[in-house]
Amino acid sequence: MGAMSIRAALAADPEVGAGNVMHKLIEHGAPLDGPGVAFDTDVDGIPAFQELTLGQLRERAAARAAWLYERGIRSRDPVAIYVSSAADLFLNFLGLTWLGAIPAFMNPNIPGDIAAEYIRRLKGVGVLADAAHRERLAGHDFGVPFLAVDISDTGTGDPAKAPTPYKHHGDDPIAITHSSGTTRMPTGVVHSHSSLFAATRRIRLNGPKAQGTDRIMSALPAPHAAGIMTLNHALSNRSQLLFLSQQNDGAAVIAAIERWKPTGVFGFAVTWAELARFDLSKHEMDSVALWFNTGDCAHEPHIRHLVAAGSRDVVTREGIKRQPGSHFVDGLGSTEMGHSAFHITHRPDTNRYGRCVGVPHVFAEVALLDVKTGKEVPVGEVGHFGLKAPTLAPGYWNDSVQTYRNRLGGYYLTGDLLYRDEEGYFYHVDRAVDAIDLGNGNFLYTAMTEERILRTIPEVHDCTVVSADADGQVVTDILLNLHTGADPSADYTEAVRACLTEAAAATLRQVIVVPDDRLILGPTGKVRKFLMRQRHLAEMVAS
Repeated sequence: MGAMSIRAALAADPEVGAGNVMHKLIEHGAPLDGPGVAFDTDVDGIPAFQELTLGQLRERAAARAAWLYERGIRSRDPVAIYVSSAADLFLNFLGLTWLGAIPAFMNPNIPGDIAAEYIRRLKGVGVLADAAHRERLAGHDFGVPFLAVDISDTGTGDPAKAPTPYKHHGDDPIAITHSSGTTRMPTGVVHSHSSLFAATRRIRLNGPKAQGTDRIMSALPAPHAAGIMTLNHALSNRSQLLFLSQQNDGAAVIAAIERWKPTGVFGFAVTWAELARFDLSKHEMDSVALWFNTGDCAHEPHIRHLVAAGSRDVVTREGIKRQPGSHFVDGLGSTEMGHSAFHITHRPDTNRYGRCVGVPHVFAEVALLDVKTGKEVPVGEVGHFGLKAPTLAPGYWNDSVQTYRNRLGGYYLTGDLLYRDEEGYFYHVDRAVDAIDLGNGNFLYTAMTEERILRTIPEVHDCTVVSADADGQVVTDILLNLHTGADPSADYTEAVRACLTEAAAATLRQVIVVPDDRLILGPTGKVRKFLMRQRHLAEMVAS
């Protein structure tokens, strides 16, 4: 059966979902020597960057299913996975979902004490950890045993002894991922068999295969809902996939592009910020036709930097021609949303920026709400983003209070502030917790302010807006992180002031250059603006 027929069969199969794509592909006749997945580390004797075929992927998953089953793992058993490599994460994910168990993905950068408490709150049956993370958990009470002495042990099971694959229902949980934990203990988010496949079914399998998705390289954090979706997206579309274990090292991402030559690169905004540090014209980027972003929407200068690189097919009067420049698909998503709710495509010749996240996907019902009244705000007015969609996570693991706190009128409140224009395009201005009320109907939107600074002052690589109360008045400090080669002694005050609204400019107190080693990064590599602000405020008080 051809790839198009496989895609159609999957789209029409009501039983296919995020927990059984591999099995359903084989059931519908996908060739076992067809694409599976490649990793950037050796696994089970298979060298890094060498693709596992679909048949090999099934065999390696079966080995883990058999090994885990022999150790008592059964359906609905939560098992934490705390590892560094994407190979260890996804092969154990496939082995656990084979059994109907619930893999709980953990970001490898979480400190040991926080990881231990998170595992304890999961109330699972065990932990799969590599040597580095076993050491990190040493001395902490997390309430469950390690299931393997060495993470590679899980691959030593006999594939022939794997039980019959579990038959998932649409509501069955197939994974727990967690929030970034930017301001608190990471919160476990449940994903169901149907919710984490809904977008793939609606927009990936029922439409034409997008340019740039034949050979995908993922620089997304593997232990994230986006990681599972990318694996299933590539398998369902019979695309080649390389999944990197690290996404925060720009040089490593570029080296992987040059070595593997993907047609599409998937990532978070932090990856594009890292690539902005490099002159891409000096590297072999021609294979890349597509950059795909999810999570936080990307910054304009980073997008423009990327679409100037790569090359894409363009229909001309003389036929299809390869031209310099690539596409960048942006949106706005989160762990809880399960998939970006919006989409917009940027090219070298497009110009709709200003934190525009585009228009809603066909599966998304979007409302911008006044949370005091529950009513929608008018066009042009900022409101709280409410979402109804089949992609939404069912809730938070072991936390019904948090699950229901973010609901209003049937909508899930994402915590984002947006407005829409007369043409139906949506624009992200800030996270609700970060917006500063300046009085008289004026607000300082930190994300939008940071976007304007990045767009206007080319020397700035990243920035953080910090506002505080000083003797009953709001004062604002702007922390700038500069590109290599920019003058740290230069005065950027007036250039920054010009990026602010009149009300915000009146609060500006100082502009401070912050070196790279003063940035606070979260588990996914994103600058933890909340902690940057907290540290700066503490230093202000101390001084």
